[in-house]
Amino acid sequence: MTEQTVNKRWYDSDPILKEALELLRLQPDKTQKEAAEFMLKLQEQVAAEVIDHVYDIINTYQGKGNRWYDNDPMMIKGVELLRNAPASVQRVAALKLLLALERKSFEGLEI
Repeated sequence: MTEQTVNKRWYDSDPILKEALELLRLQPDKTQKEAAEFMLKLQEQVAAEVIDHVYDIINTYQGKGNRWYDNDPMMIKGVELLRNAPASVQRVAALKLLLALERKSFEGLEI
């Protein structure tokens, strides 16, 4: 079995991203909302065409997809921005996300 076969989700190949998103999936709605707001700050790090793509994804999957975050348009947008950010930005954002989830606070946390 190859590594690609094992890694079915886009974030499975990076252990930090995987841990951050798996932990986020288990959080209460309030924490997920705060995390989504944090991830939305990624808009400053990605190109305009990526943002257009993210809005297309939201329109396609909102309430229709099978992913754990597909029922919340804000969470879809946050996760898709993270997905489309440069790898270095993804890693920093995932580390900060883990830190905030551990502290149980996103206050003062910047990308």
